[in-house]
Amino acid sequence: MSASGGTKAIVAALFANLSIAVAKFVAFIFSGSSSMLAESVHSLADSGNQGLLLLGGKRAQREATPQHPFGYGRERYIYAFLVSIVLFSVGGMFALYEGYEKIKHPHEIEHWYWPVGVLVFAIIAEAFSFRTAIKESNTLRGKKSWKEFVRHAKAPELPVVLLEDLGALVGLILALGGVGMALLTGDGVWDGIGTLCIGVLLILIALVLAVETKSLLLGEAAGPETAQQIEAAIVAGDTVTGVIHMRTLHLGPEELLVAAKIAVRHDGTATEIASAIDTAEARIREAVPIARVIYLEPDIYSESEATRGPDREATPGGPAAPPAAH
Repeated sequence: MSASGGTKAIVAALFANLSIAVAKFVAFIFSGSSSMLAESVHSLADSGNQGLLLLGGKRAQREATPQHPFGYGRERYIYAFLVSIVLFSVGGMFALYEGYEKIKHPHEIEHWYWPVGVLVFAIIAEAFSFRTAIKESNTLRGKKSWKEFVRHAKAPELPVVLLEDLGALVGLILALGGVGMALLTGDGVWDGIGTLCIGVLLILIALVLAVETKSLLLGEAAGPETAQQIEAAIVAGDTVTGVIHMRTLHLGPEELLVAAKIAVRHDGTATEIASAIDTAEARIREAVPIARVIYLEPDIYSESEATRGPDREATPGGPAAPPAAH
């Protein structure tokens, strides 16, 4: 997996969640807190999720085959989608069930210092993991807001880790609040309420992840800035006079397919046009290194067709349609 996949953030989250899961489960055994049990399952599920992300990154590096000529880059999207399913089912639904049972059959928390101590330790560990994810993300997001980064990132791993760590921190605070209220009031129902809140939080995060990774699985185009760089690189020569229409598709986070119908001079020879296409492809790869699969089709620009607007089916058509925003 490349650096943009946030391998460092994934590994940091994996070790943090494994240690926290063990500590929470020990606290559950000694205290009987359902919040601790729900949180231990949540941390264990998170550990499995990080394992899935690492596995997806590894499998995505396989070479292209005749059956899969564009390679396996999109496997990273598949495993990120699996993470959202695991987070929804194992994390969120289990927490809702535990919360319901605790409210229905409340009991007093024993050995309060176990869950409180573990929660404090877990908050510190998750904060370290979250800080690592933020630091890794800042190198990629540039001037984008965090919302824009999560929504438009083509590499799914960092947004997944960011949302998981954020959910874990908020969940730990909810668990601490539920345990604290149960200890102050002597009513174990508060522990169940905290567990229910954790379940709702995890389900909401899982739904956000599912929506975003579904869009990547369906296939997203290059961003507007990247598309403009590609178009500028295509028409930089003398023979190519414009872009009639262009389509881009991410085959993976670091691999982009570019297909364009380009306008060439009507008096150019076949040799000149072929040379111009080769030169344009070289310029595209220099401007946008992730553009690794490029198909350029030469055509003669037609003024009459151009007046019809950016019709994707027109041959030749009008101006290139802008890429749809995600």
